[in-house]
Parts: sequence; C-alpha cells; structure tokens
Amino acid sequence: MSTVQVNKYSTDNQPVRPFRLGVVVVLVLSSALLLLWRSVDLNILRKDFLQHQGNARYLRVMPIAAHRGMIRDRNGEPLAISTPVDSVWVQPQAFINAHEQWPRIARLLGMKLSDLERDVLPRRTREFAYIKRHIAPHLAARVMALKIPGVSLRREYQRYYPTGEVAAHVLGFTNVDDVGQEGMELAWNRWLQGVPGSQRVLKDRLGRVIKHIELIRKAHPGKDLVLSLDLRLQYLAYRELKRMVIKQNARSASAVILDSHTGEVLAMVNQPSYNPNNRGQLRGANYRNRAVTDVFEPGSTAKPFTVAAALESGKYTPQTLIDTAPGVFRIGRYRVRDARNYGRISVSTVIQKSSNVGASKIALSLDPDRLWRAYARVGFGETTGSGFPGEVSGVFTRDRPWHDIERATLAYGYGVSVTALQLARAYMVLANDGRELPVRFLPPSADDPVARGKQVMPVNVARAVRHIMERVVEKGGTATRAAIPGYRVAGKTGTMKKAVAGGYSDDRYVSVFAGMAPASNPRLVMVVVVNEPREGVYYGGLVAAPVFSRVMSGALRLMNVTPDDVPVQPVTLAALSLARTGNHP
Repeated sequence: MSTVQVNKYSTDNQPVRPFRLGVVVVLVLSSALLLLWRSVDLNILRKDFLQHQGNARYLRVMPIAAHRGMIRDRNGEPLAISTPVDSVWVQPQAFINAHEQWPRIARLLGMKLSDLERDVLPRRTREFAYIKRHIAPHLAARVMALKIPGVSLRREYQRYYPTGEVAAHVLGFTNVDDVGQEGMELAWNRWLQGVPGSQRVLKDRLGRVIKHIELIRKAHPGKDLVLSLDLRLQYLAYRELKRMVIKQNARSASAVILDSHTGEVLAMVNQPSYNPNNRGQLRGANYRNRAVTDVFEPGSTAKPFTVAAALESGKYTPQTLIDTAPGVFRIGRYRVRDARNYGRISVSTVIQKSSNVGASKIALSLDPDRLWRAYARVGFGETTGSGFPGEVSGVFTRDRPWHDIERATLAYGYGVSVTALQLARAYMVLANDGRELPVRFLPPSADDPVARGKQVMPVNVARAVRHIMERVVEKGGTATRAAIPGYRVAGKTGTMKKAVAGGYSDDRYVSVFAGMAPASNPRLVMVVVVNEPREGVYYGGLVAAPVFSRVMSGALRLMNVTPDDVPVQPVTLAALSLARTGNHP
C-alpha cells in the first residue's frame, strides 16, 4: 500500500483570514467613494470655475476692424479708399512647438526663418504676435490651408490711393495700423478713423475660429471726407510740372491753384513726388509737401505789393515816371542793378520790365510803416489758415528799424521768405479786389460757408495793380509765354538767386510765376515755383510761365470760365442787311 505525503506548508485548503478581506473591501470602497466625490466636485461644485478655465483657453474676444472713411475730390472722384486685407498672427508657444513647419509658412509669405525667429521667440510668453501684416485674401487662404498649430488671421483694412503720385502730397498716407501720418489723412484722422467693434468666438486647438458666440460691440466705419481738390486740375498741374522738371533738370518744383472767389485749393502738386501705395518709397525728402513747408524769397513777384503801397499813398499813379538811369542805383556801399538801362519809365513799366532800380526808388520814397503794412496785410509772415499739417509761416519780421538797403531789397522781394501757398494767397487779394480770404482744403457747406473775408486793400488799388500786371504778359513784358488765347492774364515773373553761406549763389536760381485769369474778373490764381533749373535756362518767364499757361488754359476751360479776350468781328451794314433778308453771300 502506498503512502501519500502531505506538504505541511500548503494553504489550498486553509480559510481566508477576515482581516485581509476587510482591508481589500475598504480600499475598493474608498477608491469608489473618492472617484464619486471627485466626479461630484468637478461636475457640480467646481463646474463654473472649470468652465471658465476651459473658455479661457478656447473662447476669445476678437476685435472687428472698422475701415476709414473715403476721401473724395469736389466732384466725387475717390482719392483714398480702404480695402480689406488679412494679417497673419500666431500664438507663440503653440507655433514654437511646430517649429519644424516654419519653413513652409516662411516660404509662402516670402520671409526668412531668421525673421520668424526675431518676431516670435522674444514673445514666447505672450498669447499674440504678428508675423505678416496686410496680405491679400487669396494668400491668407493658402496660409490657413497649411494647418500649422497656432497660426490665425485677423481681418484689417489697408489704405489705397487710386491717384498714386498725383495727389500724394495733399492726401498724405496712413501707417500699418491705418492711422494718418501725413497730409489730410493726419489733419482729419479723428474724422476718418472708424471705431472698432468686438465679438466673442470659439476657437479650436489650432487657433481657428469655429463658432461666433456673440457680438459684443458693433464696428462703426469712419466718415467720408470731401476735399476742395478738382482731380482734373490736379492731373493737369501734375503732368505739366513734372514735364518742366524733367526738361530743366530741376531739383524740385511746386504749383498751387486757388479759387479766388472762395479760397479753395483746387490743385496742389510737387516734384519729386512719391507713390503712397508703395511704402518702400516713403522717404522724408519725397513726401514733404513743399508748397506749404519750403520757403523761398519771392523776388520780383513781390513788386506788385510795393506798387500797391505806392498807389495807395497818393504819391504815385500808374503813369508816374521813375528815373532808372543808368540801370544801377547806389545805396551806401551797395548797388541795385537792372538787366539794362531802362531810363525814365512809368510805374507800370517798372512792373512790365521788372526794374529793381525803379522798385527800390519807389520803396525808399514811402514811409517804412506803409511798406511794411503792404506786405503784412496780404499774409506774409503768417500761415494761410488752411490747417494743413506742417505748414510754415515764412519769414517776415520787423523787430528793429529798417536800413535803406533793407527797404530797397524788400521792394523786389529779398529779405522776406514765403511758401508757394502764401504767395498764391497774397495774389488772391489782388484777384479779389483787395479782399483777403482764408485758404481752405474743404469746399463750402451749410455748416462751413465761404468767409466774407477782410478788405485789406482799396478796391481801386487792387484793380489798378491787376491792370498793370497785364502788361507783363503782353508784348514787351517778361512773361509773354504765360499768355492764354481768349483770356486776359495778369501776373508777375520772379527769378531769384538762392541764398548760400556768405551771400547769394551765382549759378543757383529759383524761377517763379504768379498770376491770375481772367484778369477782368479773376476766377483762378496760380503760382508755379521751379527750384534750381540746371539746363542753362532759369528766368521765371522762360521756365515757370509756360507751365502756368498750359495748366491755366486747360483749367479755365474745364471749369467753363467765360473768355474775356475774344476778338470782336466788325459787322458791316451789308452783313446786317443780308442777315435780315436771310440771304447769304
């Protein structure tokens, strides 16, 4: 019989101890209770907090861009408009985590990897960073198609200027944030600028908007602005001024056209110009509006105001004779010279021939206060009131008694500095029968009517000076090239040496013509300034006057101004008889 040996260490048949079973049950129940409590805590007690934390990560308040108001000319032509564009921005940390995809987006946006690193890495602790501003919508769609984590788009607006260079100096431009920086964009920034809105949106983990939750604040676009500019005249002035600058190889030039009845700026152009749509061209020397910022000595274009003071004094009439022989006038150790010896000439001829000697002798015969008032009352030494940003007041002061040579040189426009706009305003006084009007860039309206102006010169004096200036454009005058067929023109040339260290240059000139038409009842006043023509021709009558003629000729016709110099055909008795009977020769 075999014997079965039993292992004394076997536990297969031993009962489980109650203590151990109790421990296991307690642990299981504790875990279940703990999970249940956590569930209650997360879903009931802390629900609002956790919901807020979740929303903070995926619910965002996004701005709604508001576009700027449109700028138009007086006829409704658009000069500045806002176009929708997209800007690419990233959540830095999410974008950094996708570093391996940077070459794809850099290549698409035309950027270098180093540019991305420069824009993103220093902002790693922030939630927002731009990497490319103002891209076209079709390019923005391609960027989002890459599905790179952290990359998003923001709708913005970019300013577009349909006229390019033509009206750039008047309009100015905005910066990348659509804030006015120069010109009328700056002067009327608060009027043009819209009020952005905001909305709450839900985004996914890639930063894409997947749902619009609510509108918080509605966006309000900016207000439109209508300028006094006439785009037709602006194009005409721009074309002719640029043509002359190229022809004469001039350093710079400006032209201004004013409506003498209202003081409105109808055209204002400068050379060199710039294209505000190309921000790479934005250089200070180019976008400066020289017509309101650059000063020059007006030279002989100031002589009509000397003559006005003389006529008003009662000592002179247009026919009063002045002895200018021998063409040189000594004042102390200084000499005033004419182009040649004109001998005994009338006051009218002093203007027609532009005699420095004649103007100096007239000035020295007048009371200094009268001479000073003649220039101050037409706006020399003060801004025009246009409100254009950066406009300067020129230089015209009298902080001490004048020496004789200072009075003499003032008579022919030296020792005083003006801008092209100031000179145009001064000539507007002559055109407006002695009434001074403020210059304005906005057309009159019910809320802003035309100012009545101030009578600063007797009507008969202004008309007499205007009549004298007509001789400048006629045969024998210095500005025959300023003539306009069918219209009487009154104006004055100026050819000034430029001031340099120690005196005046012998080979650097400023050529000017200032005039008005039709002279019988002037509607338009125009000033042309050409700085440093360098092709051997520099007289105002040869450089600036032709620009005046071509621009003013077109402007008068575009504005339907009635001609005042149409030849009258003689009518014979025979012609009248034929007209009555209906017979024709």
